[in-house]
Amino acid sequence: MHSSATDSIAVRARGIRANVQKTQILHGVDVALPAGRWTSVVGPNGAGKSTLLKCLAGLLRHARIEGEIELLGRPLADWPARERARQLAWLGQNEAAADELPAYDIAMLGRLPHRAWMAPPSDADHAAVQAALHTTQAWDWRARPLAQLSGGERQRVLLARALAVQAPITLMDEPLANLDPPHQSDWLRTVRALVAGGATVVSVLHEISIALQADDLLIMAAGRVVHHGPCSDAATHAALEQVFEQRIQVRQIDGLWMALPRV
Repeated sequence: MHSSATDSIAVRARGIRANVQKTQILHGVDVALPAGRWTSVVGPNGAGKSTLLKCLAGLLRHARIEGEIELLGRPLADWPARERARQLAWLGQNEAAADELPAYDIAMLGRLPHRAWMAPPSDADHAAVQAALHTTQAWDWRARPLAQLSGGERQRVLLARALAVQAPITLMDEPLANLDPPHQSDWLRTVRALVAGGATVVSVLHEISIALQADDLLIMAAGRVVHHGPCSDAATHAALEQVFEQRIQVRQIDGLWMALPRV
């Protein structure tokens, strides 16, 4: 999807300040997220992680935002809505969805940016949706309304909707909500496969040990970026421990970096 993925910037923000209901959430955030890599955004509660992700996606409504955001080197505001929706897929927290629709139709919503107005789904649309539902192991309940699914099943259908877009950039806010450990592992494999195929993934995660499996970690506190670097770097580990007040320690176990409670 990107000829020089590791050398280019997928999303860039300069001097982002966001005020929500008269409260300033972000304080002059600068960030450059590399294309073709998985970046996880972590930090304490109230750090501004979700607000930043919504700013990058152009989804933060009812807020006053200052600064510049670029998507693939082009100002975000200059992208026509449909074109932007083909480039950037979104999976948010507590997403509103039409509960009466079957899971298959929910996933098909991810193909809307690719279809002409009122046009029926094409063979390519059906193929993308089927692949996404199989990837998230949601195919077996494709005919069931969303209202009849458990929280974890619902989350996997919404992930399938995001995957069906087949966008070069995917932003996910707490994508592991309601997923049990086996399906968290499945999600991890899915993200790695996306990045291996040249895509860019940015995820806000509370699960620090899973976040450490990313390529890069963006660490936030109090509406600011305090560190941005490779997950394998000692400086990243030190910043992570510091932002969580030394309550965790980063250790390598069986070749994987993990965040463990400090006892």
